[in-house]
Amino acid sequence: MTVEDVSVAKPTILLVDDNAQNLELLEVYMEEVPEARVVTATNGLEAMEKVASDAPDLILLDIMMPKMSGFEVCKRIKSDPKTRDIIVVMVTALNEASDIERAAECGTDDYLSKPIERKALVDLVRALLSNKTRN
Repeated sequence: MTVEDVSVAKPTILLVDDNAQNLELLEVYMEEVPEARVVTATNGLEAMEKVASDAPDLILLDIMMPKMSGFEVCKRIKSDPKTRDIIVVMVTALNEASDIERAAECGTDDYLSKPIERKALVDLVRALLSNKTRN
């Protein structure tokens, strides 16, 4: 085993959105977080597969998606002892108080309404990852 093998692995960010343009935009924003590895999913079922295969540290999760909503994805992640510590940030066009309450009930760690401001998102992701590595 080399010194490189022992080095700390990069945190993984999972981006989940069924809209290709939104997903691409999030990927561009995450280029400003080179200390993290980025993986993507285009629906809730694929997101759950990526959670199992890639063990992300943080998920930026759309709510309105085919096959499984972001609400359901978040609920499943937060109800499983193996995945409940994954940071989940809902990133959605939904911005009614009832949507925010429902996201909170599902266990989301934060909630951002689209359109997303690049610097605010990058700062939030860095802060959340930093807090996670300290704990």
